[in-house]
Amino acid sequence: MTPLNRALALSCGLLFGGLLALLSPAAAALALAAACAGVAVLRAPLLGLALFGLAATLAPYATVQLGVRVTVSEALLGLAWLGALPRLAVGLLQWPRGRAEGLLLWLMAFSLLPFLAGQLMVQADGNGPVNWARWLLNLSALFLAPLLLPDERSRDRLIVTLLLGTLAMLLLSIGYFLKDRDANSFIPVLEKLRYAHPEAVRDIFSANYTRMASPWVHPNLTGGALALFLPLAFFYGLAQRGWRRLLGLTVALLGAAGLLFSISRGAIVSLALVLLWLSWRRAPHAGRIIGLAAALGLALVLFYPPLQERLATTFSASNASTEIRMDEYRRFPDAVRAYPLGLGFKVDPPPPDSGLLGISNLWLNYVYKLGAPGMLLFVAVTVAWWREARPRGPLSALDPERAIWLGTLSGLLAALLTGLFDHYYSFTMVLIGLFWLLMGVNLQAARRLAGHGDPLLSAVAPSGPKTVDPKAKPR
Repeated sequence: MTPLNRALALSCGLLFGGLLALLSPAAAALALAAACAGVAVLRAPLLGLALFGLAATLAPYATVQLGVRVTVSEALLGLAWLGALPRLAVGLLQWPRGRAEGLLLWLMAFSLLPFLAGQLMVQADGNGPVNWARWLLNLSALFLAPLLLPDERSRDRLIVTLLLGTLAMLLLSIGYFLKDRDANSFIPVLEKLRYAHPEAVRDIFSANYTRMASPWVHPNLTGGALALFLPLAFFYGLAQRGWRRLLGLTVALLGAAGLLFSISRGAIVSLALVLLWLSWRRAPHAGRIIGLAAALGLALVLFYPPLQERLATTFSASNASTEIRMDEYRRFPDAVRAYPLGLGFKVDPPPPDSGLLGISNLWLNYVYKLGAPGMLLFVAVTVAWWREARPRGPLSALDPERAIWLGTLSGLLAALLTGLFDHYYSFTMVLIGLFWLLMGVNLQAARRLAGHGDPLLSAVAPSGPKTVDPKAKPR
């Protein structure tokens, strides 16, 4: 045995002995299993990214105690980075140099200014440094796609874990919903998953007990997450065979039902607009999707009275939710005047004891937290993404690469459209991590298609160094 192996064995023995001395046998076994899993993720960072996809879609806010209480999802994302950074340092991985990635780095760097301003101006209890670090970690998921998904096989593993997590979440949520028709019955599930702030969970479920409960807690968050993944599940299923096809189409079907059970108006309208856009672009099966979605929606409206009531008041001026949103818009200039550099990360809008209101809009929430420059940088990132990933040609027959590109593109468009109705794709932890991860996957797919000369994206310059044909004649 070499000295290194001898030292490693001695360290493991001391660690296991210490765990047995300090913890119960069951707790020691769990801690040892977690340590082994952490080592495995550090050795294979793609495993950490895949496990993040599974945990973030199944139980996004399940927590674990690691000195401080953190979500399992973000802990796995951090481990993936710990595994990727040494490989990046020695040149085994290449840092992505696309325009969208560069602008996101500018947004992350600029956020230091509103973070410091908020620490000084906001008089409230809150852990600004931790909240800021978590937000940066979630945004960094954009870079992990090009770093850790070098081929179709590794990307397929990630997509499968994302869909498996979404499927498990839907089966759990819809099962409890059909069993009791009361969101409060879901509270014990979240307690077992060690969700933080149980009093807030009870308030949300009590106020919306006729809407489907899920591990995303708030029904609007559930709708937002489903709007992000439904297009990917559907197009992935269409382009695959065997169990992968079954997985994708099952998630799409159950997701459509879950979306209606959550009665998230913004997500429903956003997906409907994306479907109309797909039909206008003559995407494969877009007409069938619209027909099936209309049939499923009509069936649920006819047989589910809470959905009837919700839809009947959706566009009514007397709707309580609509009135609150209108009041938020009217009073938003007061918040901008009070915090011209942004609220920062100590607390979420509205700050306590300020008499201000929050804002249910993705872009204005960026203004609230990071000031107008922060919002403009976010717009610049999304514009750079759209210029690179948007279709240039007709949306004709699908192959697996096109399906992933079109599914992620449609999901991201639906997520951005929900920003007209709510703010959760701006600073809602874990959900924004999934958003930026899918943007990274979408950019990667667009660049591959462009590199292969696909007419869908033939005007996009492929990433990487340009090659010059020595036989080409100068213009």
